Amino acid sequence: MTTARQLRGLRKNELAKQVGLTPAAVSQYELAQSRPSASAVAQLAMALGVPAAFFASGHPHPAMPSAAHFRSLRATTQLQRDQALAFGKIAWQLVTTVEKYVELPTVVLPRLPMPPDPARSDVASAAQEARSALGVQSGPVPHVTRLLEAHGVVVMELPPASERVDAFSHWYGSRPLIFRNPLKNDLSRSRFDVAHEVGHLIMHLDAEPGSRIVENQAHDFAAEFLMPRTEIADELPRRLDWETLYSLKRRWGTSLKALVYRAHSIGVFRDTTYKRAMMTLSQHGDPEPCDLGPRESPALLESAVRLCEETGVAFTEIVARSGLPAELADQVYATATMTRPRINLGPASDTEEPPSSADKATGFLQLVEG
Repeated sequence: MTTARQLRGLRKNELAKQVGLTPAAVSQYELAQSRPSASAVAQLAMALGVPAAFFASGHPHPAMPSAAHFRSLRATTQLQRDQALAFGKIAWQLVTTVEKYVELPTVVLPRLPMPPDPARSDVASAAQEARSALGVQSGPVPHVTRLLEAHGVVVMELPPASERVDAFSHWYGSRPLIFRNPLKNDLSRSRFDVAHEVGHLIMHLDAEPGSRIVENQAHDFAAEFLMPRTEIADELPRRLDWETLYSLKRRWGTSLKALVYRAHSIGVFRDTTYKRAMMTLSQHGDPEPCDLGPRESPALLESAVRLCEETGVAFTEIVARSGLPAELADQVYATATMTRPRINLGPASDTEEPPSSADKATGFLQLVEG
């Protein structure tokens, strides 16, 4: 009941008002201190948009040993964070049900807690160890999302209602999930966001979320993970050369702001050069120059569901076994596939079809094996 309420973005008093109950009664139901009548269950189910069976006992809850990491606790309300976390629980429930039919990739993400007062070198070492564990020997990471999926991390979009949440990540039991902002349709920014969340998953299992120190560590992790200092230092220009920075943006798949910040943090840009570059980018606004295209799309859950269907297990069967309402399951699946209707503006005789899911899965496997 708590998950359903949070998913709808409702406070207890708001739900109580909708169904003609007192806030105290709603609290007692959620804490299992009292049992609602059949009529109250029906009213609650209608108000929350779930079948009454959703409240039945037996639904698993993920083991959550630590708090989820949100990019900025100041930028999001508790209600918005609760809504995102509730969606995460629903997503985890669907993922674990799929795992009853398909063996997902083994999680190889290392867990490297930081010392009490870590230096930047400690964070850089964690990023280097993560690259090694994920099989990235040198150079840019070609596709951050698919690389993580190939090593057991589930990547999804948050639903549109959670647009104020920049991104968040969490270990659900033994499997990590990363949720991205649905409105950030920018390749370089989404890659950095995902790498930032990987930093949290690896370094901050027991850290208090939301602090500036923890966020800066995840930021430094993402910079080293995507742009290793030993490799990019010689490629960065010693003066403000935008054409070179454009070329590096295309090569490393990171934003101009990230490159400028990286150049300053490792001592390539002086303070004056850094400030001038950031002022220029600020004046330009978003999107910044040299667009790299839309964000990386996940494929793991879609490939798993397609494999189930090929072996005779329909998605409707998976949903039924999960105990989730079909509407919620469809919503979760949509955020894991990012599939959209395709407009064909060609002539009526044009019979070209978009790539099939099988083609996408083949491409995914080729990328992983390559």
